[in-house]
Formats: sequence, structure tokens, C-alpha cells
Amino acid sequence: MSAAAAGAGVIQAFTAPGTIRLTSLPPLALYVHFPWCVRKCPYCDFNSHEWKGDRFPEDDYLDALRADLEHALPLVWGRQVHTVFIGGGTPSLLSAAGLDRLLSDVRALLPLDADAEITLEANPGTFEAARFAQFRASGVNRLSVGIQSFNETHLKALGRIHDAAQARHAVEVAARTFDNFNLDLMYALPQQTLAECQADVETALSYAPPHLSLYHLTLEPNTLFAKFPPPLPDDDASADMQDWIHERTTTAGYERYEVSAYAKPHRQCKHNLNYWRFGDYLGIGAGAHTKLTFPNRIVRQMRYKHPTTFIEEAKAGRAVQEEHEVGTRDLPFEFMLNALRLVEGFPVHRFIERTGLPMTSIEPALQEAERRKLITRDHEKIAPTPLGQAFLNDLQALFLKDSQ
Repeated sequence: MSAAAAGAGVIQAFTAPGTIRLTSLPPLALYVHFPWCVRKCPYCDFNSHEWKGDRFPEDDYLDALRADLEHALPLVWGRQVHTVFIGGGTPSLLSAAGLDRLLSDVRALLPLDADAEITLEANPGTFEAARFAQFRASGVNRLSVGIQSFNETHLKALGRIHDAAQARHAVEVAARTFDNFNLDLMYALPQQTLAECQADVETALSYAPPHLSLYHLTLEPNTLFAKFPPPLPDDDASADMQDWIHERTTTAGYERYEVSAYAKPHRQCKHNLNYWRFGDYLGIGAGAHTKLTFPNRIVRQMRYKHPTTFIEEAKAGRAVQEEHEVGTRDLPFEFMLNALRLVEGFPVHRFIERTGLPMTSIEPALQEAERRKLITRDHEKIAPTPLGQAFLNDLQALFLKDSQ
């Protein structure tokens, strides 16, 4: 896309007649994607690439990120950014100087909220206490640590580069360095027993993390596990693990506020809440996704996925590979795909404000969901029932236009 074409696209986004009419814009977040890791995990379907050399091209990538952000600025001009999430890949592979430069560029180019939540994803195999203290000094105020398990056998089965001792060391460093941190764990792992799942969770709880993400291992398409499936616990065993996790986290003082997220009071992940509330996010970096709202339309973008291609295209002002307007036919499903993940559900006015559609556009689907006892609702709020949470995919699918 040439600079002239990009400029025309910005003008059209704001001024051309659209399919909806919105009276306000939702909150805006920034997502920064770091595409490299030491080793590709067999279950991972994210845009991550093993770095084979001595050192990935940090300076070139930071140059490309800045160019990508500069080129995107007209689309978000004047809008304050409330959260920043640096994900991957393994962004904790960045040098302290590189991370400092990235956040300096973000602050120089965007009006960042003074109390913005700034999260960095980290792999236990990359933990160096001094470097993480420098990350904190640069402005990172929330760490998300990809533990996955404290069990040596399961870590090997998952292809993780860290061992159990490094996992514990990483959590200790995180707890010392950051007031706010999250531990990522997975359950229903290859040949995992309920007792082993319980041991992982109990170990995590012993560090009193403000936030826990507990994900059921799923075999995603185009992963090594999908091609060569490992022996997994059956549905009954997985359900037993999930039920125990819900009970144990509750007794430990955590609130389950989303399908896989548990938090101490006031420690929910603000960045992820913005996704689930159908807020806006600008995604920069290789393969990053963007959702932006304009007065007359909602637009989605995707950057070039391969790091080398992204660097070349971003420096030339062409980082966006795909862009499309979300049609009114798809908006209800896209909203519900996010909003129904929240245990609290959503206020009715949020659907109207964030999609520009009337509630009558989804009334048949709401009636069917209510008939199946998948939601509760009144004139103010709609929320999934425990049954709806258990069969979330079925509930969300009711809002696909082809299913009505």
C-alpha cells in the first residue's frame, strides 16, 4: 500500500458512509507482538518463530515497530491508550535497552494514560533478575509468566525450555520485582492426573500471585500436537480438574471473572478485559491484529506475519497485509465471542454502544439461548449461566447469522 493510498484509506475510514452509526468510541489499547522464541512449543498456534542465530535483529525490529506505529497514528489520533501488552513469542528475550527504547517510542508517539497497565509476557527460561528489574524501571508494571507446569515430566512433554527449578525461580523473581503479576498454567496435560494438576495449582497459590490464568490444553490446528496427538486425560478427568480448580481458587480468595482467568480483588487484567468488552486495540508487530472503531464502521487489520517480511514492509510504510470492515451481519457474533467469556456478562447498553445495532437484531438468538438456559437476562444485563459457561462455543454460535 502506497503512502497516498494509505492516506486515502484514513480519510475514508472517518468520512465515507458506513453501515453503522456510533455516538462514542470505546477505550483503546495497544498490543505489541514480538515474534521470536528460543523453541516453538508443540501446542502453540501463535505467530512465533524459532530464532536460529546467535541474536535476533533487535534494532531492525524496533525500527520496524516504530515505523508501524507512526504509520498507524492517523487512525487513532488524539485517542488515549489505557493499556499496553507486549506479547509473543517471548518478548522477555528483548534486552533491557531494547525494551526501554520500545516503551520510550510508545510514550513519544501515543497519549499514554498516566496509570496505564503495561504488561510484558515472560518465559521462565529467560529470567535474569537484574534485567527484569530494569524492565520494571522502564515502565513495565505487570508481568505475565508462562509457567504452564511445575512438573518436570509435563514441562518436557510440552516442549518448554525451562525446568521445574527455573519455573520456581522465575516466580520468585516476579514476586520480588513486580507488585502485579500473572502466572499462566495449563491443565489436562498429556497423561496428567488430578493429583498432579492439584500439585501445580497449589504450588502456584503458594506464591500468592495477584492473577492466575488456567488454560485447558487444546490441540490447535497446524501445531505439532495436532499432527501427532499426545495421550490426554479423558473428558471426565478434565472436568474433574476444572471443577476442582474453580473450587480451590475460590477458597483461596480468587474470583473467576473470565473462562480461564482468576484474580484477587481489583487485579483483573485490564488489557484483556478491554478485549472481552469489545474495546478497540491497535496491534503492531509481525502478525498483530487490530480492531478500530470509527463513527460509521469497525475495521480489522492484520500485519504481515513473517518477521523478515514485516520488517521490510513496515519500514516501507506497508505493515498491514489485510484489512476489512466488519459487516453488520458479523458484528453480533464478534461481540458475543468476546463478551460472553466474562462471567459477569455485559450491560445491554454496551452491545448497542459498541456495535451500533439495536437489541432487536439479536432477539431471536437471545430467546433461544434463554430457552436452553444458557443465559440469564433482564432489561439491564445479559450473562452466561454456569451451563452457558460450560457450553460456551454452543452459546456463542447462536449469534452466527447462518445459525438463525
